[in-house]
Amino acid sequence: MSNLLSIVTFLPALAAVILALFLRGGDEAANRNAKWLALIATTATFVISLFILFQFDPSDTGFQMVEDREWLLGLKYKMGVDGISVLFVMLTTFMMPLTIAASWEVKTRVKEYMIAFLVLETLMLGVFMALDLVLFYLFFEAGLIPMFLIIGIWGGKERIYASFKFFLYTFLGSVLMLVAMVAMYSEAGTTDIEQLLTHNFASETFSVLGIQVIGGMQTMLFIAFFASFAVKMPMWPVHTWLPDAHVQAPTAGSVVLAAILLKMGGYGFLRFSLPMFPVGSDVMANFVFTLSVVAIIYTSLVALAQEDMKKLIAYSSVAHMGYVTMGIFAANQQGIDGAIFQMISHGFISGALFLCVGVIYDRMHTREIDAYGGLVNRMPAYATIFMLFTMANVGLPGTSGFIGEFLTLMGIFQVNTWVAAGATTGVILSAAYALWLYRRVVMGDLIKESLKSITDMTRREKAIFAPLVIMTIWMGVYPAPILDRIGPSVEALVEHVDMAVAAADLSPETQVAEAAAADE
Repeated sequence: MSNLLSIVTFLPALAAVILALFLRGGDEAANRNAKWLALIATTATFVISLFILFQFDPSDTGFQMVEDREWLLGLKYKMGVDGISVLFVMLTTFMMPLTIAASWEVKTRVKEYMIAFLVLETLMLGVFMALDLVLFYLFFEAGLIPMFLIIGIWGGKERIYASFKFFLYTFLGSVLMLVAMVAMYSEAGTTDIEQLLTHNFASETFSVLGIQVIGGMQTMLFIAFFASFAVKMPMWPVHTWLPDAHVQAPTAGSVVLAAILLKMGGYGFLRFSLPMFPVGSDVMANFVFTLSVVAIIYTSLVALAQEDMKKLIAYSSVAHMGYVTMGIFAANQQGIDGAIFQMISHGFISGALFLCVGVIYDRMHTREIDAYGGLVNRMPAYATIFMLFTMANVGLPGTSGFIGEFLTLMGIFQVNTWVAAGATTGVILSAAYALWLYRRVVMGDLIKESLKSITDMTRREKAIFAPLVIMTIWMGVYPAPILDRIGPSVEALVEHVDMAVAAADLSPETQVAEAAAADE
């Protein structure tokens, strides 16, 4: 099927248009129809996306199923997937039906709510498939709008503040990326990502205001893209928008934000920063390692001090993304394999943890940790599922969380043992805050009167968690299918980066000579 990628990308948007044009009224029947149409559309998108996975050839390290045609005003519409992007496409289509199913209790402006999520799915899929700079930027930035509305309309008491903070942080971070894209087009003469991946951007040292820029134009371009992707991840210290956004967002919004939207930053590093600016990435690697270690330790300690369950899990996400950035810029097979695996795994685990919070929030309408305790006495099924994902978040062997963290630590250990040692403390700290949360919410005696009538999970809620449980355990016990699909593409990327860095010769002697020549 020649247009398979476009069908998968735009099917949710088509469903959104149908909802907007043909579904009238806001009564209970109309709301139910809106939910069912959104669920059917997202499920159909997932089923069709399986054909992408079945047709994908892991041994081919290039882009596959490419669609390339002229678009508006001479711009190109070019879509494709490779071993790095195909799993992010599958993660998106897998999570969206579960997100819609978790939204069944929404009562206000249901049609608009479903339209926002359907449009958001199209824009997220476009980010992972776009093979043109302009197209990528449009998808990347447009995705802010539906999430801004989801937080701002259906969020908590401080939703307006959180939605504007989310929008401004992520939008302003992308302004430098837009400037860098213009510079890339000026030098390379194309916005085609396939061609840009083979273009050798200048890496000779030059001087700006008396400051020697090692790595030349590549370093400048890297910094511009880094500003955008670091906010999106988010990395410390530009992470402060995330806890507010998570706390105020509805449950489904938090799930999409944690499971998919945060992964766009890591994907951007893999698609642009590392392959297009390998010399700049090498120059800035130690800086990235420093931020990553600080993020892992600092946000883990902050998580220990939280009183809101969502905020604790949000800080946990920042810490886990620190492993991802470390693995990516280790620029070796184990590190990048681990980073991609960690992102996919974190999508399932963090999404499930926010759903766990949503289950008890729907019953008690509070996320305060002190409001709970002893839930195991009334909710044994919930306690079991919450325990599984708590252990996965800690990185217990046998769960998908262990594979990603172990591989990233192996990768960074080959590059910098001190960074690896610092990051390993995050494993201990994650066990501290995760088990502390679980003990206070689930374990102990049921002494609070308000909890004595709480009910266990419904069949719908158990059905939502079942696929996440299966994926978390399956990936932890048998990670080979994931690693086999990403392995060849990662190997080609590592080889490309090593050759580029070796050719640039970033030895101190060479840099001193280039700096002297630049001064003259």
